[in-house]
Amino acid sequence: MPENEPRRTAPLKGVHLLLDLRSIIAALFGIYGTVLTAMGAPGASAADLRKTGGWNVNLWCGLAMLAFAASFAAWTLLRPLREPAGEPVPETPDTPETPEPAPLPAA
Repeated sequence: MPENEPRRTAPLKGVHLLLDLRSIIAALFGIYGTVLTAMGAPGASAADLRKTGGWNVNLWCGLAMLAFAASFAAWTLLRPLREPAGEPVPETPDTPETPEPAPLPAA
């Protein structure tokens, strides 16, 4: 394998997938989107429609949030985190090498 080609590693699973920030964002947007969609599905009152310019804000924002959550969830599943490829660390001695002292001149 050429040196400039990245190494392939296995995707992380389990707890690492749950702690991935994309999973957390997808879950939060999914929860809020579900709540807004459920509140907007029965329909808005005439007063609410008048306030929002004639469109059901809860329903449409909830659907947009669900689509956003689905895109983040798909991103998390299609491009999972991977363990960074370990570069070989050159071995170094515990103590730094010091040059040997010069011999004393003979008297």
